[in-house]
Amino acid sequence: MRFQVANMSDIPEQGSKGFIIEDGDNHLEGFLVRQGQHVYAYINECPHTGVNLNWSPDTFLSTDQAFIQCAMHGALFRLTDGFCVRGPCINQSLQTLEVNIEHEDIWITMSKF
Repeated sequence: MRFQVANMSDIPEQGSKGFIIEDGDNHLEGFLVRQGQHVYAYINECPHTGVNLNWSPDTFLSTDQAFIQCAMHGALFRLTDGFCVRGPCINQSLQTLEVNIEHEDIWITMSKF
């Protein structure tokens, strides 16, 4: 299943943006991280507590935009693979989502919801 979740112009070149996919009774909250022309996608859930990561809508990055940061306890995750490098969930990872960019549209592909 493929879902269009954003357009490249929706995300600053060094920024992030949340999205929600709904399909019938299924609901998934995720977010995108853009680094220039590269976009990474993750499920919006901390591996430590299961809470959403964002501080406020579309705010998933540390103040220096070098890491994804959990608003609950400050854990830091690498932008490119979601691996935790600091905090109570060190050596764990965010759950990645398959992302494709076609004509500036950002698509998430999921084998199952």
